[in-house]
Amino acid sequence: MKASSRCVISTSSSAAAGVLSHAPRRTQTAAMLIDAFQPEAITRLAVDSIFMMPHLGVLSSVNAEAATQVFERDCLVYIGTCIAPIGKGKFGSPCLTYDLELPSGKQSGVLNVGDLLRFPLGAEEEAALVIKPERGWDIGAGPGQGVQTSVPGGDAGIIIDGRGRPLVLPEDKDERVRQILTWNRVLGLYPTL
Repeated sequence: MKASSRCVISTSSSAAAGVLSHAPRRTQTAAMLIDAFQPEAITRLAVDSIFMMPHLGVLSSVNAEAATQVFERDCLVYIGTCIAPIGKGKFGSPCLTYDLELPSGKQSGVLNVGDLLRFPLGAEEEAALVIKPERGWDIGAGPGQGVQTSVPGGDAGIIIDGRGRPLVLPEDKDERVRQILTWNRVLGLYPTL
């Protein structure tokens, strides 16, 4: 099992666009980022909270250091972490097991292909994470290799995405609608009526 002190194998994905910056819920922003960029392994998600990136791009041509400082201090908001194993498998079959040590308690389980899970974790909090992918699945350390690390939270928390890359939706219309509605509920994208 590969141990890392703090998302060493991860990348960061940040975005700037009015629709992302001004989405009513950060979980909606996270869902748009995940579905559009389809991050793999362990990725920290961030957004330009006030849509300043275009303006700071202009400032950077005059003073790159000032633009960077303003962006990092006043604009960039970390909204969560996406954990997405890389591989292919039959819908409903296991792709990894996880142990998350959250401030609220330990969460353990199996992620199946097609599943999407979300665990609340605040922006200033971290969770200890142990992941063991199934054979043929990779979480950033190589196929079948486990990872032990800590992951930061955010308004969207920790999202574990077993939908595969690229995302594949069921061909049957009714099943596709059911699956998308399930994912929307898991992420809390819309208020329940």
